[in-house]
Amino acid sequence: MSSYSNVENLSPQTIRQVMRELQEMETTPPEGIKVLINESDVTDIQALIDGPAGTPYAVGIFRVKLTLSKDFPQTPPKAYFLTKIFHPNVAGNGEICVNTLKKDWKPDLGIKHILLTIKCLLIVPNPESALNEEAGKMLLERYDDYSQRARMMTEIHAQPAKCGVGAASDAKDDDGPSTKKHAGLDKKLQDKKKEKLLKEKKRMLKRL
Repeated sequence: MSSYSNVENLSPQTIRQVMRELQEMETTPPEGIKVLINESDVTDIQALIDGPAGTPYAVGIFRVKLTLSKDFPQTPPKAYFLTKIFHPNVAGNGEICVNTLKKDWKPDLGIKHILLTIKCLLIVPNPESALNEEAGKMLLERYDDYSQRARMMTEIHAQPAKCGVGAASDAKDDDGPSTKKHAGLDKKLQDKKKEKLLKEKKRMLKRL
């Protein structure tokens, strides 16, 4: 995944359009999506996405990255999960495979549409175009195992404590005595939970 910036190659009109859309999403965010604006490089777009309820990803918050090419919006951006995730349409390097960013791309779709599409992919994976063949095969043949594996990865890698979406963002300005009193205890509990999950993960992977 390249971190190269194309900001100097984009037209001023495109830069203004992207910034306008990002600011609108910051002011009125789509449900479960928080955009992270990098004002020094609008070609580097990151967002936090709540794992949708009723899915193996429900307890997590996932950081995603969109990288705009110099030909954007005529060509689609590249999309990646920066948070580790077990999903048929996400490669080992985090690259996301979805038709919206390939054959179905249209220049007027916009950043918001892309992020909503990625969130929908967490609800309805497409094993027919899998980048992670193991996850795609498991989803089709052994859904319970797939769900357990995806949920375990979510609990280990996509914890919301430091992400600032949902309940975490509601508490971000609470610096009172109660918050400070429990911060250390919460961290110890989270560390113990993570250690337990890692042991369970190792046992499970040995059985696969």
